[in-house]
Amino acid sequence: MGMMLEFKEVGVNEIEEIQELFYGVFTIEPWYDDWSNEKQLRLYLMDLIGQKNSLTYGLYDGNRLIGISMGHIKHWYSGVEYHIDEFLIRTDIQGNGFGTHFLSLIEDSIRKKGITRVTLQTDSELPAYEFYRKNDYYEIKEYVSFEKEL
Repeated sequence: MGMMLEFKEVGVNEIEEIQELFYGVFTIEPWYDDWSNEKQLRLYLMDLIGQKNSLTYGLYDGNRLIGISMGHIKHWYSGVEYHIDEFLIRTDIQGNGFGTHFLSLIEDSIRKKGITRVTLQTDSELPAYEFYRKNDYYEIKEYVSFEKEL
């Protein structure tokens, strides 16, 4: 890695840099999400980072945001969980250990907060799937996602 990295909790005050990084990662390969409506993107990000139980982490190289984890704390019957809604590393530095390092820092931080489990969803056809498996996350085979277009 070789960079001076800083890990910290971030939130609505960092919305501009979060939005810039998010847009830069998810509008290109392999995702190709159409986030051309900036207002919709801002609302989505505020849904993730601006709620009572939101927990958002940033990974910085100097003053440049290179990684973000947007999620929320969930109080479940079996304990307190951190559900990651979005996790990303700047595209041009992916595959160099930053994501694994960032995930490890997040796990250490939430463990100190008494959180005992991390949950997330990802597309099994995209590289993120193997990234999470490599980092000891396992697939819950009996769970499925449903959707209905209205």
